[in-house]
Amino acid sequence: MTTHQFDVVVVGAGGAGLMAGLYASRGAKTAVISKLYPTRSHTGAAQGGISAALGNSEEDNPEWHTYDSVKGSDYLGDQDAIEFMCYEAPQAVLELEHMGLPFDRTPEGRISQRPFGGHTNNVTGKPVRRACHAADRTGHMILQTLYQQCLKNNVNFFDEFQVLDLLIVGGKAAGVVAVDLATGELHVFQAKAIIFATGGHGRIFEVTSNAYAYTGDGAAMFLRRGLPLEDMEFFQFHPTGIYKLGILITEGVRGDGGVLINGKGERFMPNYAPKVKDLASRDVVSRAIYTEIREGRGVNGSNYVYLDVRPETVNKFAALDGRTNPDGSPYIVTGEQILQKLPDIIDFCRVYLGVDPVTQMMPIQPTAHYTMGGIPTNKFGEVVIDDKNTVFPGLYAAGECACVSVHGGNRLGTNSLLDLVVFGKHAGLKAAEYAQQAGFVDLPGSPTAEAEAQFDRLRNGSGSENGFDIANEMKKVMFDLVGIYRSEAGMKEAIQKVAELKERYRKVRVSDTGKIFNTELLNMWELGNMLDIAEVVATSALNRQESRGGHSREDFPKRDDQNWLKHTLVWKQDGKLKIGYKPVTITRYQPKERTY
Repeated sequence: MTTHQFDVVVVGAGGAGLMAGLYASRGAKTAVISKLYPTRSHTGAAQGGISAALGNSEEDNPEWHTYDSVKGSDYLGDQDAIEFMCYEAPQAVLELEHMGLPFDRTPEGRISQRPFGGHTNNVTGKPVRRACHAADRTGHMILQTLYQQCLKNNVNFFDEFQVLDLLIVGGKAAGVVAVDLATGELHVFQAKAIIFATGGHGRIFEVTSNAYAYTGDGAAMFLRRGLPLEDMEFFQFHPTGIYKLGILITEGVRGDGGVLINGKGERFMPNYAPKVKDLASRDVVSRAIYTEIREGRGVNGSNYVYLDVRPETVNKFAALDGRTNPDGSPYIVTGEQILQKLPDIIDFCRVYLGVDPVTQMMPIQPTAHYTMGGIPTNKFGEVVIDDKNTVFPGLYAAGECACVSVHGGNRLGTNSLLDLVVFGKHAGLKAAEYAQQAGFVDLPGSPTAEAEAQFDRLRNGSGSENGFDIANEMKKVMFDLVGIYRSEAGMKEAIQKVAELKERYRKVRVSDTGKIFNTELLNMWELGNMLDIAEVVATSALNRQESRGGHSREDFPKRDDQNWLKHTLVWKQDGKLKIGYKPVTITRYQPKERTY
């Protein structure tokens, strides 16, 4: 066992982790621990843009952005945090620009902006250009830029170290335990402040846009240590994933004029969102696609529809919709412009589908994409542990693993990159500030005991069960029964199935007994995290008897503000889940029916 000491330890090196590490390092000795090389983190898969009301192409302001985010959240988002994020957005984007991020430009040299789902001009109700973009590689550019800045600022990186356990002593954060993948050696990182930025858990679903590393590690560690998770029933299904594969096709395709076409060759989104059509919020569009499929209007009776960005289609519907360029001229695109704006998307489709989007329609289906729930925090990234928002000393979280809550029941596109930049920054600042006045908490006598026990169980199981079979069964039942549409009977079945899988998981034994890059052992450890998180998601969803945002129940189809305008909190105590609640913060916008 090797022991390290840092003022601040950041777990995870995606956009939130790098932003937190960068800002923490300006006031404290900081380490960033990641199970991946940082530039391979999942932030790199974010395509379409980062939202900020810069108003570079047309009128816009942070107040409109705030209202759109509140409305998009189906009024479950905390409005003080949403307002904080949206008013911080312009400065956050300009900071990234000054760090060297190569945003696309307008002819005048300003940061280029495109429309995105749910972002509107609050006066006209029409889509507004708010997404700042670097082609369709915006997340990749953010990741590269922040990593370079961290290296410049001498942040200490521990790459390919998997964090296994959170150490808590006397009600304070003490450190984390990690395994060095290259050697199998356990390392203890003692820290005054710990920031979790471990991403989401989309791999609990069969069809997902998420990276293989997205296994809910941080949330599962918090759960095992008796800390709560918030709003875990709310999971977003992105409308446009590549059919069967789930690889994301950015909302930027529709922002640049692409439309959804059903099996009858009809554009159907005007039937569901007359004002903004294909640029409604993601929960609305995903349900519309599934409704078309369920009512027999999928392509050739299959579970997909088309996304059409061929220039002739874009130009036809742009004229019908009265869409114009910022200077008022008609919106017209060419094949060359589509290639320039969406190079990665076109490459994905050519490679994985054998389809050229410039001349052919893309087969798509909704894909599990983003969790709105996670580790409860306030707007400064401080972890809170009850309905009174009591701060846990020395613990912070940011990015997708955290629940601020700025996304509520449904996240607007491009708000995820904004979330990780804004709250990653403030988590880093707060952690450094805390570390400057706090001392180290003494480590427990055997700090690695729990981590070793977890690995020993996997090495010494009976071997009568195959972990990969368990994983596939979990993913299928979660996608089928706790997916876009949910019902009491289906979710009860899912909970029962996950419980059976957890029992079978106890009998798993890894066959690889080596220590160097034992990926089988790590995959099976991650499976344990996913089973824990799947149980929480399904139980929270069964408990919420309404439909709101990404949580759509066929047996309770209406939103119920009287009984359910509240956040869910879930704890694990004595092996069982306990559910509690805390109020939604409402400042300016009273809940009303959402229309698009």
